[in-house]
Amino acid sequence: MGLNDKQVRALHRAAQKGEAVSKVSDGGGLNLVGGKYWRLSYRYAGKQKTLALGVYPAVSLAMARKGREKAREQLAAGIDPSERKKVDKAEAVQRKQEEVRTFRHVAMEYFQRQLANRREMYWKQTLARLENQVFPFLGDIPVSSIKPTHILAGLREVEARGSVNMAHRLASLIRLVLSYAVACGYAEFNAAAEVKGAMTPKPKAKPRAAILEKKKIGQLLRDIDAFPCTLSVQYALKLMPYLFVRSNELRGARWEEIDFETAVWTIPAARMKMKREHAVPLPRQVIALLQELKASRLEYGPLPALLFPSSRAKGRPITDEALLRVLRSLEYTKEEMCIHGFRSIASTLLNETGRYRFDVIEAALAHTDKNQIRAAYNRTDYLEERRTLMQDWADMLDALREGKDLPPLPEKLIGLYR
Repeated sequence: MGLNDKQVRALHRAAQKGEAVSKVSDGGGLNLVGGKYWRLSYRYAGKQKTLALGVYPAVSLAMARKGREKAREQLAAGIDPSERKKVDKAEAVQRKQEEVRTFRHVAMEYFQRQLANRREMYWKQTLARLENQVFPFLGDIPVSSIKPTHILAGLREVEARGSVNMAHRLASLIRLVLSYAVACGYAEFNAAAEVKGAMTPKPKAKPRAAILEKKKIGQLLRDIDAFPCTLSVQYALKLMPYLFVRSNELRGARWEEIDFETAVWTIPAARMKMKREHAVPLPRQVIALLQELKASRLEYGPLPALLFPSSRAKGRPITDEALLRVLRSLEYTKEEMCIHGFRSIASTLLNETGRYRFDVIEAALAHTDKNQIRAAYNRTDYLEERRTLMQDWADMLDALREGKDLPPLPEKLIGLYR
């Protein structure tokens, strides 16, 4: 005959008083040891083994007996109860970890580890997209449980708002996070890899608006020269056509980057799109404009570090919007011209002339060459060729400003770029 609840309580009280309590059997291998520990003795594969079933009173007599019956069923099925308990415990720990490793948790871990060296603007933009557009439908799901259907459902809501391009950007962001999750062992496969084929295709990209007719380019240059605006905006817009760099590269220019002796402006890697230092040869017209700007600045006090400081935000450069407002004030619509359009004008006209090698033009535009050996050559020997190209380009713009056609190529340059 087995134990009853009254006997178990009595044995437990005796143990609490410090009395020696021996092992008492309930039958079938179940024992109460020391008045509180439930232990099951059994044999498996010819060996005597013991299974812990809990501690009284947290585990009652009835609960201990259920544990004994479960162990008997496992033994009848050829399963070792002790080993099964270890597996169950490991799976419980795994489930708990998976609950913690939600997409939100893993995404933040990934970006803090891998992208900490990115620009602050990139980090803020990425974090905003995660918080506002990805976490609402994916953030609380464990990465190990994410299915393609979870991702596609959220992205289709973005597409339904008419933001097809944004949906593809978010899909790329999700793929990055889940790829990291797979590499770390948090998930078995990247569910986002299966989604692209089910998404609405991206619309074909529209070319940046740019004026490409030579007469209209000349008129644009004259309009810029005549438009009254702040010193920073005025000179930034005058220099942009000559230099055709990206807007943030020009707006963030600092006097320490300009070498007047060698006539070279060195843009640091941190401000370049491809994170590679870029040297810009400066034609005579640009040097003259920079000297004018410098003299004008010195009339009002010490020379600021920035070439184009904002009049509203101390220590910061003018914004892209400040330049764009001038174009709109001059009644150039967004379909006609944008700030990036100055790069398109230079690229188009320089290539159309047939005077310059494609590699030299690409180097002047600071486009990345996938050929690493050729890319290294671009940054060295191309500098002198680009110096000539930049001066030739400045002369072309001056001719267009004066209403003339492109000037003929000087005799000494014929064949140089063929």
